[in-house]
Amino acid sequence: MVSDRSENSTFKLDGVYLPPVLAIDVILGLLANVVALWIFCFKLKVWNPNNLFLFNLVIADFLALVSLPQRIASLLKGYWEFGDVWCRINFFLMFSNRSASIAFMTVVAIYRYFRVVHPHHRFNRMTKRHAAFVSVFVWLLVIIPRVPMLAYNHIRGSGNTTQCYFTNYKEASQATIILVGFHRVLTVLEFFIAMAMLLFFSIQISSVLKQRQMGKPVKVRKAMLMCVAITGVFMVCFLPSTVATIALWVIRAYTTRNGASYYKLIQVTLSLSLSLNFLNSALDPIVYVFSSSMFRKALCSSLPRALRCRQDAGNGENAASLSRTQSTTQQELKSMMADRKSEAM
Repeated sequence: MVSDRSENSTFKLDGVYLPPVLAIDVILGLLANVVALWIFCFKLKVWNPNNLFLFNLVIADFLALVSLPQRIASLLKGYWEFGDVWCRINFFLMFSNRSASIAFMTVVAIYRYFRVVHPHHRFNRMTKRHAAFVSVFVWLLVIIPRVPMLAYNHIRGSGNTTQCYFTNYKEASQATIILVGFHRVLTVLEFFIAMAMLLFFSIQISSVLKQRQMGKPVKVRKAMLMCVAITGVFMVCFLPSTVATIALWVIRAYTTRNGASYYKLIQVTLSLSLSLNFLNSALDPIVYVFSSSMFRKALCSSLPRALRCRQDAGNGENAASLSRTQSTTQQELKSMMADRKSEAM
């Protein structure tokens, strides 16, 4: 087994490169999600199940943003000063965010899959109330496996050497070791299950749209952009940490003293890749834009006129053109009626 000395050196390296990365996650995430929350709460006039699922994704992102500032402060100071209770809550919020983000991305993809591939299925008659029940069920599914994190102490050391890390360390109890192992298995399983579903839905949606919308390439492109946005954000944010976790298992199972350097490299890679999990808070608004035409239109209408979407501007021009056409047609009809009256006289 690899010694604790290797882990301690890894923790010191975390304090060098993780704070700026996590700070960027927080700044971008706050900016993006405050705007998204404002759109959902004050600009979105009509709600449907899809928008309700996306709103829950915003809530999941805020869980991560609340937990990160204390983590950044502890990394900069080199020790954890917020106590055992907040250490437990901190882990609970961070890992709940990851699971909730994956779960609601998958739910959005499922909803779109049925709308496109099986338009007559009773699933498409889902009301906002049904969507609310689905959302509560997803949150329970996310939270219940994470509750044990609140039951165990994750503090190591004392005073200026106190650390709050969710890991297997030499003095850890058997219950903590089992908890960490269960969490890592769950982290890998939820990724691969969601990835398989997202890829299946994307392929099915693409295939069906190409068959049904041969004469409407714009609709095909918009639907595919939604699939690409969800799958892209999912892969960028969660694939690296999953791969690093699996690599850590392999290294721990087969490493020797000569393999300690590989273990250290994987630990550093895992820490850095975990920071990408929180980048999803900044990237999720991309999913909102491509997954909800209502959100997209509300966002475009809220921007200054010079920055509005091309599509929005184009719609304005089309509406103006249609209005001019209708006005011209009405004038021509009036002229024809007048001519007929004069002929009758």
